[in-house]
Amino acid sequence: MSRSHEPALRQGAGPAANPSWTWPVVTAISLITAIAVSFIGSGALGGTPVQEVAGGYLSADATLLAPAGPAFSIWSVIYAGLAVYGIFQLTPSGRRSAWAASLRGPAMLSALLNAAWISVVQLGWLGFSVAIIFTLVAVLAWMMAIMLAGTPSSRLEYWIMWLTFGLYLGWVAVASIANTAAWLLSLGFGSDAAWAPGLAVALLAVAVLIALAISFYARNLFAPVAICWGLAWIGVGRLSGANESALVGFAALGCAAAVLAGAGAIAWHGKSGGNGGTR
Repeated sequence: MSRSHEPALRQGAGPAANPSWTWPVVTAISLITAIAVSFIGSGALGGTPVQEVAGGYLSADATLLAPAGPAFSIWSVIYAGLAVYGIFQLTPSGRRSAWAASLRGPAMLSALLNAAWISVVQLGWLGFSVAIIFTLVAVLAWMMAIMLAGTPSSRLEYWIMWLTFGLYLGWVAVASIANTAAWLLSLGFGSDAAWAPGLAVALLAVAVLIALAISFYARNLFAPVAICWGLAWIGVGRLSGANESALVGFAALGCAAAVLAGAGAIAWHGKSGGNGGTR
């Protein structure tokens, strides 16, 4: 029996016996911290925009794997989702949900890692930022595994969690590759090397495999859509930005199309298989 992309809601799927305010409030504080730090890191309130810190290695044209500027607008969707999640998990139904309770730990950790990443890049510590972003990817992958192992109490809860943290995982997976490229370039690795475009294409192919693996495991499109978004904007950046590369640009657009088609086929197969069995 295949897993469907929609939740199978079971009667009484885990309401907590004695819901308290402690951990929901702590979770909300961690999310507020992450959103506030990102607001400052965007250049508001006198902060320096991320694209301008660390010697400019995180700018949209710094490396062959840097997405074009508009790609980062996905953060607005992710942070809006985090805000909605933060409010939902404070509601009576959110506090009673055992599924939500099991996800608070990794959600808090992801928020704090997000804030830590912005803080270290503001200090110009690219090496530390790479370690943090891969830890964040691992935490979000762990969160996805918990989400798949449990059962949401409602479709609203399902959509809030998957839309927020699925997109979060997919985007950070792409960002981790771009972050690593920026760090290596800051060390002088591959600067103007003839083999750099070929390596960039290979890493784009790895991103496709990651997207397809996530789609196969989760049987939904949330993370793959974010990966597709990031790859497409890498393509746009390489075909129209200051750091042009036709090879990388067209390869990135092709990889984005491959993710969309492949992940869509996997999710559709999972839905069809799930509809044919009993839950």
